[in-house]
Amino acid sequence: MPIIGFVLTTVLAYLVGSTPTGFLVAKARGIDIRAVGSGNIGATNVFRILGVPAGIFVMLMDAAKGWLPAALLAKWLATLFLAGYSDLTVEWLHLCAGLGAVLGHNYTCWLRFKGGKGISTSAGVLAAIVPVPLLIILTVFVLLLLTTRYVSVASIAASFTLPFATWLTGRSGNLIGVTAAMAVLAIYKHKTNIKRLIQGTENRLGGRPRPPDAVPPTK
Repeated sequence: MPIIGFVLTTVLAYLVGSTPTGFLVAKARGIDIRAVGSGNIGATNVFRILGVPAGIFVMLMDAAKGWLPAALLAKWLATLFLAGYSDLTVEWLHLCAGLGAVLGHNYTCWLRFKGGKGISTSAGVLAAIVPVPLLIILTVFVLLLLTTRYVSVASIAASFTLPFATWLTGRSGNLIGVTAAMAVLAIYKHKTNIKRLIQGTENRLGGRPRPPDAVPPTK
């Protein structure tokens, strides 16, 4: 029955995506990543606080949290629940897995539903379902990062470009709609960065990190 497959896929993908990699890596070094730098648990803050090796590890693990559900988990569950169903139905299963993983990272149940911004996890999802649009937005990201040195600006611009890149590469309306939803969510999660950009207080890559805006106390 397709509905069981969709629900199970979304829930399992959410649980995979909700693993707070950055928080756990920092905690292993005796640091609450939420109380330093930008206060975010994502790879960018880990880069600033713990250095390049830790930042790369968190970035790759966060990307894997998106790729594994969207590519492998959805494929396995499709064989269990959607054998004989149309390609469109199977496509929706992969999309449910991708969205579940991103929501898990952004709103992890292990940290009172406060997580990261979902950029690396979204990249992992896109690598599984729309690799060519991913290459396009990665180009946008790198160019803006090199010219502005603002990770937030590069991430917002790449997110905004995503649905247009999906459309230009001739993907289905479902994929365009889902990538548009992912873009909106990613930009929304950057609302504090947008505020700091307007105020002129946003961190530049390689600059000294500022205190987080609002961080729960370390227990």
